[in-house]
Amino acid sequence: MASSVKTLGRGARWSLGLSGLALLVALWWAGTLWLQADVPLAATLAPDQTLASLWQLLTDHQLTEHILVSLRRVLVGLLIALAVGVPLGLAVGASRHVEAGTGMAFQFLRMISPLSWMPIAVMVLGVGDAPIYFLLAFAAVWPILLNTVAGVHQLDKRWMMLGKSLSATRWELLRSIVLPGVLGHILTGIRLAIGIVWIVLVPCEMLGVSAGLGYFILDTRDRLAYSELMAVILLIGALGFALDATARALHRRWTHSA
Repeated sequence: MASSVKTLGRGARWSLGLSGLALLVALWWAGTLWLQADVPLAATLAPDQTLASLWQLLTDHQLTEHILVSLRRVLVGLLIALAVGVPLGLAVGASRHVEAGTGMAFQFLRMISPLSWMPIAVMVLGVGDAPIYFLLAFAAVWPILLNTVAGVHQLDKRWMMLGKSLSATRWELLRSIVLPGVLGHILTGIRLAIGIVWIVLVPCEMLGVSAGLGYFILDTRDRLAYSELMAVILLIGALGFALDATARALHRRWTHSA
């Protein structure tokens, strides 16, 4: 299965990918037609009205602020997760005792849905961007941390021995051997974190903020602008796809994989 996928050329992969998207749009259209008999408003969710509304929203720049605010929140959440997850992952991966002492606690915390912290985050941090940053960082830190630990475990011990034999300091070992060796794993963690954060973002932006794609979804619902609501859903998927593609490109460039 894996070998057959690798033999596909770039053109064939693009053709198959576009065919899959075309099938998805066809199913979308068929679904709205089927629903219209019982739910007349389903007609506003059809691809033609959705794309027309999306074009209108983009050309009128009604979504510009919401897109930029959401991307800023994602970026800040990822940066916080990196600032916490990478150093912690390096420390855990470097010591079996630390890993044994923290493993159960981290697995316990990782299995708690970030959204379940919403009431506590608002109570402690108030309404606004601060609780959103906390929730996004909490969601993103685990794949980054765990992949950093895995990267440390897979480091070639001979490189570390060579560095020590050359009297390299701890900082020199970290900068020249450890970080380059685990960067591929960190990029994998970032890609996984982006997928999780992008999913968590929309409900987080329903916490009482006045901008963001999640806020705009609530606004379209209150205005009964269902074609605009579907347009924002489509835009969220497109932006998430673009973010994931960027993360994949960075990972391929670092690992030189196909």
